[in-house]
Parts: sequence; C-alpha cells; structure tokens
Amino acid sequence: MQHLSAIQLQSLAADIKRWGRELGFQQVGISDVQLTEDEQHLVKWLEQSFHGDMEYMQRHGTKRSRPAEMIPGTLRVISVRMDYWPVTARNAHDALEDQTHGYVARYALGRDYHKVLRSKLAALGERINTEINQGELHQHQYRAFVDSGPILEKALARNAGLGWIGKHTNLINRDAGSWFFLGELLTNLPLPTDPAATNHCGTCTACIEVCPTRAIVAPYKLDARRCISYLTIELRTSIPEEFRTAIGNRIYGCDDCQLFCPWNKFATPTDESDFTPRHRLDSSSLIELFAWGEDDFLNRTQGSAIRRIGYECWLRNIAVALGNAPTSDAIIAALNNRVNHPSVLVREHVDWALRKHSAHHATS
Repeated sequence: MQHLSAIQLQSLAADIKRWGRELGFQQVGISDVQLTEDEQHLVKWLEQSFHGDMEYMQRHGTKRSRPAEMIPGTLRVISVRMDYWPVTARNAHDALEDQTHGYVARYALGRDYHKVLRSKLAALGERINTEINQGELHQHQYRAFVDSGPILEKALARNAGLGWIGKHTNLINRDAGSWFFLGELLTNLPLPTDPAATNHCGTCTACIEVCPTRAIVAPYKLDARRCISYLTIELRTSIPEEFRTAIGNRIYGCDDCQLFCPWNKFATPTDESDFTPRHRLDSSSLIELFAWGEDDFLNRTQGSAIRRIGYECWLRNIAVALGNAPTSDAIIAALNNRVNHPSVLVREHVDWALRKHSAHHATS
C-alpha cells in the first residue's frame, strides 16, 4: 500500500472542497485535531453546570475535545457548512411579533438537517474512497458527524476557516452570517490544513442584549439552563416559571441572537428544497397547533427535527406560548380543552397559562 505524496494530498484537498460544493455545501475546510484551549473552556463550562440536564455533554469526557481518542487514527477533520435560511418562510420578525402564532426556529421548519447533511457527507466520504482506491494509495478510514457525536464542531469549523465563534457561541462567517448547519468527516488522511478564521465581533453586544432570558451571561459564555432553545427542546421536565413569560411565542427553539446579529445581513437564503417549511409551521396559529392530537403531531413532524421533543413537550411549549398570548375567549377555550390532559407536565403549564390570563383579566 503506497502513501499519498504531499503534492497528491494537496490536490486531493482541492478536489474534496470541489466535491463538497458539488454536493451542496457552501464551504469545506480542513483542520487538525488540536483543541487544547477549547477543551479547557469546555471543562470550565461543565464545572459551572451551564449544560443543565444535557448530561451527554460530559458523558464522553475528553473524547469530545480529542477526536483521535474517539476515532483512533484520526488526523484531520473535514468541516462543511450548509446554508438553511428559508427564503419562503414567513418573515421571522413578523412571526415573533404575532403572539397568536407559534414561532419555530428557522432551522427546524423543513426536513431534519441531520438526515440531509449526513447523506451528503456519506457521499463525500465515498467519493474520497473511490478516488483513493483507484490507485490503492491509502487505506482511508472516515466517520461522518452531524451534530450527533461528541465532538466540538464549532471549534473544529473555526480551525478549518469556516468562521469564528461569536459572543452568542454560534459560528459566524464574514460572507454568510450564521444561518448554516455544520457537519464533519473525521479522516486518517494527513491532508493540508486551512488557516483558522479570525474573530470579527469587535465591540458589538447585540446578541447579549437581545437575548430574552439573558442566557449569554458573558461574551462567549452561554448558560444553557436559561436558553430558550434548551428550555423548549432539551429540557424534558417543567420549564422554570421565571423564564416562561420571556419565552413569548417561541414553541421550538429561538433565533433572536442570530436575528439581531449584524453579520446576518450577508446571509444567503438556501436553495435546498428540503429546508422549505412544511405543514405551515412558519405561519400556524397557537390554537391550531395546540389542537393537534398525538397522531397529528407524529404525522406532521415525520422527518423533522421537531419530532425528537415528543408530543408531551410540544403541548407544554404551546401552553406557555398561549399563556403569553393576548387574552381572548378563543385562547381561554383552547387552554380549557387541555385542562384535564393525562400528562401532569401538560396540565401544570396549562394551569399556569390560565392563571396568567385570569390575572390579566382581573387587572384590565
């Protein structure tokens, strides 16, 4: 078995980037596996319990920041990014202001991104295999990840030149903002690496100031326990009352820190049809969504990232949003229809919402 020469590796790296773009990725970059500083940041973040109930964040120990420990033989990480801003969706700012409608994070309006990116990454890995195997030049081993394995994907993407980690802890690209997904191929190929991206947040604190629950407790430091995305997606128990009003009409995730980031004026709408909104999730009323039965939920979230929270948390989230909606007979009636729901979790949040409307009615 021959080994690839430096010139062959350089040529292969260029081919990989071209193949990635042909598959629909907007950018491909290559980094090594050194994440020493990021590992220290992760350890401190976990020590402060900022991960909340996401115990999987600490389950794998240092493997999360040491790719070569998780997949032995890993020498490089090929990082990709793919735009997802859905141009056909209802205007996000208008959707947030309309408190009678549910707001779903823009990334979750269409098909589950895990499925979309994973299939494309698999195709990229096989394309590399085909090229290498033709000349029997290297025993290629790789593994694809799409927000599904214990790796520090944003740090790796930064090191691959795809963008910098902003003060809200999302990756930002100078030419494309932050409305994109990330994916990785861990490989044993000693490919040439790209220069890391530099930070361009400057003195801007827009994301920190706009966060409804003040989850960005300091620049580059997110307390997930306060984050609406965590509260409506990761948390499976009762949403702390102190955050419920601030959640507004956000029933799945939150985009505020990105919506108000000035770099997103450069964002490019996606042309990926899989990310087109499904089942009017960008423009449905809270009452309509709250009326879904469990079969409706399962049918209308098939192939969607939303499916993972389950029907019970779906109703929990909408109950909170209904509690924050303008008081009306229709809102009260919708809540009363669920007041005897078999789930203790749902009933608790319905009761809170009804109490909130009662308090509003008493003072109006």
